[in-house]
Amino acid sequence: MSFDLAALRAQFPILSQVVNGNPLHYLDNGASAQTPLAVLDAVRTYETTGRANVVRGVHMLAERATEAYEGARAEVAAFLGVVPSEIIFTGGCTAAINLVAYSYGSLLKPGDRILLSTLEHHSNIVPWQLLRSRSGIEIDALPVTDEGRIDLSALPRMLTPRTKLVSLVHVSNVTGASLDVKTVVAAARSVGAKIMLDGAQRAPHGPLDLPSLDIDFYVFAGHKVFGPNGVGVLWARPELLEAMPPFHGGGSMIGRVTFAETTWAPPPRRFEAGTPPIGQAIGLGAACKWMRGLDWMAVHAHEMALTQRAMDGLQGIAGTRILGPSSLQDRYPVVSFALEGVHTHDVAQVLDSFGVAVRAGHHCAQPLMDHFDLAGTTRVSIAPYNDNGDIDAMLAGVEHAAKILR
Repeated sequence: MSFDLAALRAQFPILSQVVNGNPLHYLDNGASAQTPLAVLDAVRTYETTGRANVVRGVHMLAERATEAYEGARAEVAAFLGVVPSEIIFTGGCTAAINLVAYSYGSLLKPGDRILLSTLEHHSNIVPWQLLRSRSGIEIDALPVTDEGRIDLSALPRMLTPRTKLVSLVHVSNVTGASLDVKTVVAAARSVGAKIMLDGAQRAPHGPLDLPSLDIDFYVFAGHKVFGPNGVGVLWARPELLEAMPPFHGGGSMIGRVTFAETTWAPPPRRFEAGTPPIGQAIGLGAACKWMRGLDWMAVHAHEMALTQRAMDGLQGIAGTRILGPSSLQDRYPVVSFALEGVHTHDVAQVLDSFGVAVRAGHHCAQPLMDHFDLAGTTRVSIAPYNDNGDIDAMLAGVEHAAKILR
């Protein structure tokens, strides 16, 4: 495999457009990545040659749709290094976490504890708060270091035999810090706790080997891994899926229905009630296949070189504060910064006038913003198709914002 940046960029038609008189410099990949032709073609093929419902139909289009849908499940499984029957398609990463919180959470009892961290996205906080309201579980939160990492030194004092699940972000959507999974797993196993990772920001940066991580649940979103909106993935150990009751009830997820009782289909169908996001799942499968075809050693080196370029440039602009690790070690290409005396939305608007798309605000991480005493930051998030021109346009825009807004 080889990495040809120009050829890769050509696979993303949206990158050729002009925004506010400038070439588009798309640096909001942490919110939603763009989709390559391979994904667009896969969805178009389903919609134009095989659009039908899955599982139940016996006519040709239904069989074609079912084959494509289950083929997508196999592609996602290959991307994660697991087997297809362990893959649940959901409406997104948030939906996947809610599924675990409701279904696995229903097996917990009052007084059981969930361990989170101050670094979490709201999607990995609010579902557990809802579970706390329903069932009386308790929530603990690991602190964050000044470098924007989860403070794992607190694990020994915060884990107890009552801790039933440790649910942490694999890569922070604000600081880019990568979790030391091995340390978390060893500590959690010592008290018998299960482990879930929120992979929304890690999955876009290459295939995973979930068995080697020795975790119990993994979730990510389709639209962040170059796939369609409206689809996500939950992976879980098969014994846990067998023990968990369904989250939603309806068609496809049943064995037999009577008014006396209903029996459930085995996983994964148990957790995919009704008509699933068929076209979106097929697109996600195509995205996972496309990603597995990249040379990720070369891609990662490219992404991190751009990250260093962005950090070096931002540090040269007076009054700029970068959140997160100061080096490239154990981090991914997400760079969040605050410009002293300037609102993050104003920075983003100036950048938009340069054709640069970034994210501004609290990034659904208000506890982390409170920790750093900030209302929000401007976030640059990098994908394989970004280049030096994108970073340089961003830096020029930030420098201009610093001059005119302070």
